[in-house]
Amino acid sequence: MADTVVRPSWRFMLRHPAHVIAFGFGAGLVPVAPGTAGTLIAFPIYWYGSPWLGAAQFLSLLAALFLAGVWACARTGRALGTPDHPALVWDETVAFLAVLFFTPPDLLWQAGAFLLFRFFDILKPPPIRHFDRTLKNGFGVMFDDMLAAFYAVLVLALVKMLID
Repeated sequence: MADTVVRPSWRFMLRHPAHVIAFGFGAGLVPVAPGTAGTLIAFPIYWYGSPWLGAAQFLSLLAALFLAGVWACARTGRALGTPDHPALVWDETVAFLAVLFFTPPDLLWQAGAFLLFRFFDILKPPPIRHFDRTLKNGFGVMFDDMLAAFYAVLVLALVKMLID
């Protein structure tokens, strides 16, 4: 762990591929609501990739992106001097990609999924808050957002069940 907290910048991000990934290719550098920016970049990734990938391929890609995030967020958190800096947004991107996988392919459903995911990611209901506080490494950074994704998917499934 570094002795001081480094201020993230484009220059810092471009020093190592892990930083580029952890910062969501720059989304984490936006001055206001970087987590929301990190979540938003999942949309073009999903819209571009999902027509080309079957379910097994998409889930395999998600697993690979999650593992890349564990590595990238751990390395970047160490370099920044804080394990879960707000500029680390790859966790939001990957978790929201998982939400989109389980969301009906309709813009209204996807917008609702976005709002639900951000709600659970920000509010951090139990046990999300517990893991956010106790797991301070790359896995912890990624894991709490996957729990928020699970909550969002669960609510979406309940709403869909009530509508159908």
